[in-house]
Amino acid sequence: QVQLVESGGGLVQAGGSLRLSCAASGITFSTYTMGWYRQAPGKLRELVATISSGNRINYADSVKGRFTISRDNTKHTVYLQMNSLKPEDTAVYYCNGGMTGRPNYWGQGTQVTVSS
Repeated sequence: QVQLVESGGGLVQAGGSLRLSCAASGITFSTYTMGWYRQAPGKLRELVATISSGNRINYADSVKGRFTISRDNTKHTVYLQMNSLKPEDTAVYYCNGGMTGRPNYWGQGTQVTVSS
């Protein structure tokens, strides 16, 4: 069965850094587009960054220049390096994996809290 397991969330001070990891199993990882989404209290889930099987990357404007998405196909893991964190980045961060013609899979999420 498919599992996406996030880790690396926590409490950090504004201006600090955090690295999230998402370990995938049950899929042919190298063929999937992987992404990070986040959802703050009372708000809709929004795209943060995606990375395709061909390493094409997209970022939300709000994180461009601060966050970096990457993947290690050998380890079946996608990462999100978050620098210069702001209180507005506080949210539950979810890992996503998808491929055309296949269901999208979601992790359970990891909490990121940025204090002022």
